[in-house]
Amino acid sequence: MDEEVIPILRVENAAAAVTWYERLGFAQQWVHRFEPGFPAFVEVARGGVRLFLSEHQGDARPGTLVYLRVRDVDAVAAEFGVQVEDVPWGREFELTDPDGNRLRIATPQS
Repeated sequence: MDEEVIPILRVENAAAAVTWYERLGFAQQWVHRFEPGFPAFVEVARGGVRLFLSEHQGDARPGTLVYLRVRDVDAVAAEFGVQVEDVPWGREFELTDPDGNRLRIATPQS
């Protein structure tokens, strides 16, 4: 098993959050609820990158910042209609998901 870190982001509506993250190239892997009607806990993945999206009170808080490195930052930015900024360490831009979580998305300098 490879060791990894998986950020947990708080969301109000997991299904709506999954739809938003799909625009970033993530795909839902699974959903867990302790019982029907209980809060959802979802895994989304983009290649080897995974995020947990949680409707549970107390799991993380909105406003969290996740730094996501991708192969083609320009393609992702185009999906959202935003400009990419050149910075000393590469090219990046920032998005805020519908729940207030921030994602800084970048391609490092080659």
